[in-house]
Amino acid sequence: MGELNMSREERETFLADLHVGVIAVERADGPPLAAPVWYRYSPGGVVEILTERTSIKGRLLDAAGRASICAQRESLPYAYVTVEGPVEIAEATLEDRTDMAVRYLGDAGGRQYVEQSPVVDDVVVRITPERWFSVDYGKLEQ
Repeated sequence: MGELNMSREERETFLADLHVGVIAVERADGPPLAAPVWYRYSPGGVVEILTERTSIKGRLLDAAGRASICAQRESLPYAYVTVEGPVEIAEATLEDRTDMAVRYLGDAGGRQYVEQSPVVDDVVVRITPERWFSVDYGKLEQ
């Protein structure tokens, strides 16, 4: 399957595109937690998600100190990028929340979401990519 792997530039561009990611984090008392998340990424940077510090996801990320996130294209030709690495947790700002919501919902929808959201994502979780996995089935057509 080596011919289906993405180049560094391809996988970073893919990850930077708009996808709903699935984050996975280990837990001591059972299988890993996997949950859909909004995220943001710029090539060469870190993957950022927002969550509540006291949520199960927030507590597990803090305890594990590492995570993986997968982004996929759900239409033909299928493709995915997964990164794994250590996490850093910091306080989220209103700007972080607004930027993330606007990324996924557009300007008006994102701002309205933040203003009306009863849940406050109070931390930004930064995953530093150390290991990458990628497949692009579109390369079969080339």
